[in-house]
Amino acid sequence: MVNAELGTVIVTGGSSGLGAATARAVAAGGGTPVVLDRGEPTGDVDFEQVDLADARAAEAAVERVAERHGGLGAVVTAAAMDEPAPFGAIEAERWERIVLVNLLGTAAVVRAALPHLERSQGKVVTVGSTLGLSAVGDATAYCASKFGVVGFTRSLAVETAGRIGVTLLIPGGMHTAFFDGRSEQYKPPADAKLNRPEDVAETILFALRQPPGCELRELVVCPSQESSWPP
Repeated sequence: MVNAELGTVIVTGGSSGLGAATARAVAAGGGTPVVLDRGEPTGDVDFEQVDLADARAAEAAVERVAERHGGLGAVVTAAAMDEPAPFGAIEAERWERIVLVNLLGTAAVVRAALPHLERSQGKVVTVGSTLGLSAVGDATAYCASKFGVVGFTRSLAVETAGRIGVTLLIPGGMHTAFFDGRSEQYKPPADAKLNRPEDVAETILFALRQPPGCELRELVVCPSQESSWPP
């Protein structure tokens, strides 16, 4: 197989967790990562500070990146948030923000990137979740948003077939700061077997390197003892 060149790769949520691991993997693989996030990333990486809950701001950030780099090779939508709580207890604004960041922010970034990716025969990798296929309590916003990412990505793949490559990544639990700040009932147990984000990032890189016309439609990457898989 001849590896496709990575080019400029936008990584949302690239300042921490899986996004940061993906940005590092892209750089190590010869590509140019550009991080879209509220917080500044570490290291020497191009960066657009943006709140992905603001779809118009997210679109504008993508356009600035494409203009600055002369186009785009790929987009990886790794940004995500959650705030576990019973549906009747979580504030409406917080519930809606989870959906805005996880689903509508994903769609906004892809929407703005699409014309550039069509010109380069580029790639989109969206990051779903095993909780986008199965549901748990106290996670209505997160499950709704990730179920939405699954449906959005599958539809996008059909709509853009032959023009860009589209991959849905479905990761299980990882050792990241995603669980920080939660009460103990919403944290993985101390002995939980979780994946390293660096290992999951390598699967994203594999998807990005497929030549035009060869696509990894969906990837499930989870710990061997993932409790939420199979759905």
